[in-house]
Amino acid sequence: MSQESLQSELKVAKKKSAKPMLWISMISMTMFFAGLTSAYVVSRKREDWVSFDLPAAFYISTLLIVLSSLTFILSQYLLKKNNKRGSFILLLLTLVLGVGFVFYQYEGFLQLRNVGLFFTGPNSTVSTSFIIGITFMHVLHLIAGIIVLLVVIYNHFKSKYNPAEMLGFELGAIFWHFVGVLWMYLFFFFYFIR
Repeated sequence: MSQESLQSELKVAKKKSAKPMLWISMISMTMFFAGLTSAYVVSRKREDWVSFDLPAAFYISTLLIVLSSLTFILSQYLLKKNNKRGSFILLLLTLVLGVGFVFYQYEGFLQLRNVGLFFTGPNSTVSTSFIIGITFMHVLHLIAGIIVLLVVIYNHFKSKYNPAEMLGFELGAIFWHFVGVLWMYLFFFFYFIR
């Protein structure tokens, strides 16, 4: 077997395993958040539990993450139609919306603090520690998503994607949508289970 055919086979194997490996990692992340939200539900029975409304900033951040998924979907659609310029512009808009999401998550933390709900310290409560801790873990995943998005944008800029070669783009999109769906789960979880 020649070196060239071996490299070709390795490339095909890598392509075949990329999506299943991403799905496995997303399932493990889902289980992590399921464990955190389960602990939240169990802890609600404590006598020192404090209920509170979600900060207004979390509503705005939710809208931003949904819009960012839509712009990513449209970007992928345009790339499949070979409209690279339109696709690239929508990727940049996705990035702006993602950064906006992180900003409003931070604003949400500040709003919680401003109403006297603290993550740590003598004035902290179990409920605020949970909501801020879980949200912070999600923001870490979103930062990973932004890094993935930056890689997709860079590769798109370097013309590495086209209608026939979109694996990296698709992997980035799957992870980005996962982060968005995960936030929607957390948002509705905190909205209905206080």
